[in-house]
Amino acid sequence: MEPREPLSPFLLAFPGPLRDRLVAAVLSGEKVSTSGLLAEYEWEQEELPPVGERSALIDSEGREVAVLELTGVRVLPLGEVDLQHALDEGEGYRSVAEWRAGHERFWHSEEMREALGDPGFTVNDATLIVAERFRVVERLG
Repeated sequence: MEPREPLSPFLLAFPGPLRDRLVAAVLSGEKVSTSGLLAEYEWEQEELPPVGERSALIDSEGREVAVLELTGVRVLPLGEVDLQHALDEGEGYRSVAEWRAGHERFWHSEEMREALGDPGFTVNDATLIVAERFRVVERLG
């Protein structure tokens, strides 16, 4: 087996029960999209990933569990997220309102605010999010 090029990590949430659920949803095929804050990319001074990029899905133990390929990247205001995106996140949301409430809880969490360096961070309809679509191209381990 030839060694492969190291892949950048694909991290969902923070290590723990939420990441475990999200990783399981990706591996089962239920989760084919995710949402992040553009502010997070800006804070970390990272460029948005290009369509076609492959990365390693990381579990809560720090293990690479799958190779993902990015099939779409959109930057849009939070207020414009559609039902299909919410459904494709594979977290059981039945409406955009449910999706938004769940994401606001995460984005307003102490852990996320600390990661952004802004203890008062909040989102609104104009907050820009990064909506990524992906597919599993290889399961590892």
